[in-house]
Amino acid sequence: MSKIFITGSTDGIGFLAAEILLRERHEVVLHARNAERAAQVMGRLPTAETVLVADLSNLEEIKKLAAEANALGRFDAVIHNAGVYQVPEREIFAVNTLAPYVLTSLMERPERLIYTGSDMHAYGDATLSNLSLESGASYSDSKLHDVMLSMAVARRWPEVSANAVDPGWVPTKMGGPGAPDDLQKGAETQAWLAVSDDAEAKASGRYLFHKRETRCFEKARDVGLQEKLLAICGEITGVPFPDH
Repeated sequence: MSKIFITGSTDGIGFLAAEILLRERHEVVLHARNAERAAQVMGRLPTAETVLVADLSNLEEIKKLAAEANALGRFDAVIHNAGVYQVPEREIFAVNTLAPYVLTSLMERPERLIYTGSDMHAYGDATLSNLSLESGASYSDSKLHDVMLSMAVARRWPEVSANAVDPGWVPTKMGGPGAPDDLQKGAETQAWLAVSDDAEAKASGRYLFHKRETRCFEKARDVGLQEKLLAICGEITGVPFPDH
């Protein structure tokens, strides 16, 4: 049995991944944006261990969430699933980029880290220019950041399996009801990476779609750009990326 923490697990892919893992009798800690959503998800997934509440658009709440997660003990896997789309760019940058960066940096290091990407990452600004809390970032930029972060973690922490998942354009609140890809397969890939003993699930530094490695934007693998992103996020948040 593994212990897994999933951000953004009140609906969509994160909820389905939690459902899969709970059905397999793993220990799952959920995350919700507010108390109302927390109560709702615990009503739907009553076998979850607990739900932690934090608004990931708020830097101080992200840091508090990391502390609360650490108080529960080390996790075997963390799925950085939370994400926003049609909101102001400041919120996109905070939730999609800074939250996974800060949680990765402050939480006790798990064996496996899973980051949620998007095929839109290929349209992100690889120059990483003008990033700040005030200006924010586009959705494509933020998804490029997530893929770069996963690659940087895989390189910096060889003892950790870190990967990014493209769930596809799926019918969630974010993707809309007409989205053509398979929502279940996106969730299954997250859950598989979190707990499977398959050699492919334990490999690191990859970008996957439906359990298969696929090509990512080549700039995401640029070590210099990865280091630049870590430095920018560290400066903005006041949380340096751990060296070891």
